[in-house]
Amino acid sequence: MTGPTKLLLLVLMSLCQNGLGSDIVNGKKVPKNLMLYMALVQNSQGQRCGGFLISQDFVLTAAHCNDIKPSTVVLGTHNLKNVTKDMRYGIAKKCIPPHFTKAANGGDIMLLKLSRKPPLNNRVQPVQLPKAANKIKDNAKCRVAGWGLTKTEGPNVDVLQFTEVPIVNLEVCKKQWKIINFDLPKNVICAGGYKVKKGFCQGDSGGPLVCGGTAVGVVSFNMRKDCDYPNVPNVYTDISKYLQWIKDVLKKKSC
Repeated sequence: MTGPTKLLLLVLMSLCQNGLGSDIVNGKKVPKNLMLYMALVQNSQGQRCGGFLISQDFVLTAAHCNDIKPSTVVLGTHNLKNVTKDMRYGIAKKCIPPHFTKAANGGDIMLLKLSRKPPLNNRVQPVQLPKAANKIKDNAKCRVAGWGLTKTEGPNVDVLQFTEVPIVNLEVCKKQWKIINFDLPKNVICAGGYKVKKGFCQGDSGGPLVCGGTAVGVVSFNMRKDCDYPNVPNVYTDISKYLQWIKDVLKKKSC
């Protein structure tokens, strides 16, 4: 093997090992038969958030995603280039906890009632929610997915990406955020972004943190939109703290 050829091979191997071009942030494509609950929440200008189906007519997302004035939800595909008219659903109602003001203050969770029920099949299935208070162990490996940026100020992606992120102890998380003079709100979970190069980025907001097949968190915020990890832990809304509110909305089919 000649010197230039060997050098080129080493460069290509390095690029593959670093996962360039296949990120959520350092992630990979979601297989077609997995995460069938994933939803794209979008406005008329194409701005996007993530979301996830929790019943046949409700999608869960982040309350701060209401800032983009979402008008439709896409279900049934991981590739946004393949979206057809029947995959797009109108939003009949938006339900947000009354105490919500902004993501940094907590309560960053929103329910979207779909204008029609999607058929449940091999492309669309709801995800399971916790049945009780969150008891996830520190360092447990969970998954986050989305169509957001692949790096700070980078491009969005058309094909759904996911990455595994470790749960960060809440007290450790609070201390790390305190170092940058920020007090974490109540009812959050921390995972990824800290001591690892993996996490979520802008455009992934509203997507699920999934542990053992159960959606336990909603993507809320990171540090000043900085996705060049590691820095401080990523922050998710703890779904288990809002189970009664979710049950009440689903039962009433309204806010």
